[in-house]
Amino acid sequence: MNEIFQALGDPTRREILKMLRQGDLTAGEIAERFPLAKSTLSGHFNVLKHAKLIVSERRGTSIVYSLNVSAFEDAAAFVMDIFQIGRSKGEQKE
Repeated sequence: MNEIFQALGDPTRREILKMLRQGDLTAGEIAERFPLAKSTLSGHFNVLKHAKLIVSERRGTSIVYSLNVSAFEDAAAFVMDIFQIGRSKGEQKE
């Protein structure tokens, strides 16, 4: 879970995730939208992959990135549990 929150702590990585919400994108398509070196973006992709927030697939000469929705569901469930969201008063832990 720490990797997820670390990954979400960076605005560039959050923007990449927002872009991928709309659908899969190649590394080149993502790179076109940022004024960053490809090596810098590659580092961001690695952090996101390590946190399992995105998955990559090689298609010919391109790498295509997709959101891993289940990782977001796990993170949301974790946060909801911490703050006891969605529990009735009788279910809340002391």
